[in-house]
Amino acid sequence: MSRAPAFAKVNLALVVGPPREDGMHEVRTVLQQIDLRDEIEVAPAEGLAVHGFPGDTLVRSVLDALAAEAGVEPSWSVRIEKRIPVAAGLGGGSSDAATALRLANAFLPDPLEHDDLHRIAAGIGADVPFFLREGPQLGSGDGTDLAPLDLPSGYAVLLVLPRDDRKASTADVYGALDGRRGWEGFDTRRDALAAALEQVRAPRDLARLPRNDLASSPLAAELEGLGAFRADVSGAGPTLYGLFDTASDAERAALALRDRGTTWVVNPLP
Repeated sequence: MSRAPAFAKVNLALVVGPPREDGMHEVRTVLQQIDLRDEIEVAPAEGLAVHGFPGDTLVRSVLDALAAEAGVEPSWSVRIEKRIPVAAGLGGGSSDAATALRLANAFLPDPLEHDDLHRIAAGIGADVPFFLREGPQLGSGDGTDLAPLDLPSGYAVLLVLPRDDRKASTADVYGALDGRRGWEGFDTRRDALAAALEQVRAPRDLARLPRNDLASSPLAAELEGLGAFRADVSGAGPTLYGLFDTASDAERAALALRDRGTTWVVNPLP
């Protein structure tokens, strides 16, 4: 049996372009792992079984794809211990899938190379390949083309999952973007993101990054009013993040927002 953490992520920036021929959208996104995590256990078994999270689809799909690529039967037992909220914009399902893929691959007689795992992961979901890597990444194309970023990590992250804010499906969120033609001006915003990243030296420089094109919330302004030097929605939402100079600053903000939803104070992974 092997066990490993499956970390969540926040999108420190998400710039969305027009639909592509394949139906996906062109994006530029800054992906940062945080230390909120699920736990994944994988062990060899006679068949494929996933325990602990009845709503799983991604882990089962990625392991079926791994077995097909390797020319073997899917023969793993997986247990998921969920701590990352589901459908919250934090990539929990994608992280679970990537972690299970990596652990199951190690049990193969002839484990696949990273490029093969990346290709399998990209076929499951745009965020999944990110979780096969360490450190912050710039996602481009449909989000699966990744390049490492050298970003500071000396700050605290407050996550807020609003109590009464239900997540729309990601497809619906992108559909709403298309309806308002929110991708217009993509080239300008993409270039602004590239220029802002070149200027990031210290944590507070992350405030230079452009806002999330896909989702917004008035709660971001409240987080900034409580001392966050950067606040925005992560991914398609509904979770928001606020970046604070210290954990104590983040904890004070969490206390002020205790009636607004569920909060976590976490750290970025270097």
